[in-house]
Amino acid sequence: MVGGGAGGLELVTRLGNRLGRRGKAQVTLIDRRRTHLWKPLLHEIAAGSMDQGSHEIDYLAQAHWHGFTFRLGGLIGIDRARRKARVARTLDEEGREVLPEREVGYDTLVIAIGSLTNDFGTRGVKAHAIQLETPEQAERFHVRLVNACLRANTHAGPLRPGQLNVAIIGAGATGTELAAELHKTTRQLVAFGLDRIDPDKDISIHLIEAAPRILPALPERLSEAAAKLLAGLKVKVHTGRPVTEVSASGVTLADDTLIPAELVVWAAGIKAPDLLKDIAGLETNKLNQLVVRPTLQTTRDDAIFAFGDCAACPWPGHKGNVPPRAQAAHQQASHLARELPRRLAGLSVREWRYRDLGSLVSLGEYSTVGNLMGKLVGGSLFIEGWLAGLMYRSLYKMHELALHGPTKVALDTLARLITRRTEPVVKLH
Repeated sequence: MVGGGAGGLELVTRLGNRLGRRGKAQVTLIDRRRTHLWKPLLHEIAAGSMDQGSHEIDYLAQAHWHGFTFRLGGLIGIDRARRKARVARTLDEEGREVLPEREVGYDTLVIAIGSLTNDFGTRGVKAHAIQLETPEQAERFHVRLVNACLRANTHAGPLRPGQLNVAIIGAGATGTELAAELHKTTRQLVAFGLDRIDPDKDISIHLIEAAPRILPALPERLSEAAAKLLAGLKVKVHTGRPVTEVSASGVTLADDTLIPAELVVWAAGIKAPDLLKDIAGLETNKLNQLVVRPTLQTTRDDAIFAFGDCAACPWPGHKGNVPPRAQAAHQQASHLARELPRRLAGLSVREWRYRDLGSLVSLGEYSTVGNLMGKLVGGSLFIEGWLAGLMYRSLYKMHELALHGPTKVALDTLARLITRRTEPVVKLH
């Protein structure tokens, strides 16, 4: 198993419990990181409303508890003839080698290494914008935000244009949720002694989207409800405004308008990591995704599976492929947890079918909007407010339950509730 994201860690945990513990198979997880964090939490870490350390899962500990083996390192190649995955060497922060480059054998290889932000070659993104792909990037944005507020609070005279502006490029779920969360946390941050900053006058949050509306991949009614809530928070929404350049002074739009900004987040578009492009002769698309059949097997090798954001899986009855959503990865992980033991027993792998259960977008403490889909509601049901918020929070609990079981989840949740009562409501460093 390569990739310990949401779906990958759920799958390897289930296979470890079912096969590894019983000695029926050797289950191995390969990942370039040492810990796991549920990716939808990154906007809260960036805003400072969540402590990363309280929600990280150590791969070595998870492997010890659930009957699988963890190997640290990133995938750099596959030898299909010899059935070997090549893993990059690991260096420490001082450049010293921790682990050498090596090979890991497999009978069945599952790839779930997720996706990266797609900057579409836009000038200045790599130099001047932060992409929220990893916890380190989210932490880096938050530190920059705190530092910007500290500088502004000691500045003599009026602030320069855009000094405390935040520009978020991409109004999908991540960008929209981050905009709402920042409205709350910047005010909480200023309340801790930064009395020379007026958040209503000095801090501006800009949400920029090239499509005609925010949340373009979701139903229009959901988009309209989110836009109305953001307007009430005085988040400045710019739709139908593609970005042509990001610079040290701000963001330039296609009509040459410059939006001054001290902090820029790029949250527009996704693609699979470049290393997958034509890796080992496997079929990939223009987004570097591995093309798979409905069984989630790659088109050119039955022994290699791929799922999640790094896979292009057909969606019968719809245009295009299954959308890159957390619910799809969760369903695919559950499917493979059933089918891979069948494959080991010599049985054929059954096809997977995506069930769209709807979408939820959290706007922090202000509201949550979403739609439910399926036979239970007879089509599509729009929901908003506390019920939508409860369902949004339950998604993370379902992920934790898949990894830990009910007892540990209950104890961890209680511990976090107690800890939050003794700490500042926003991270101050």
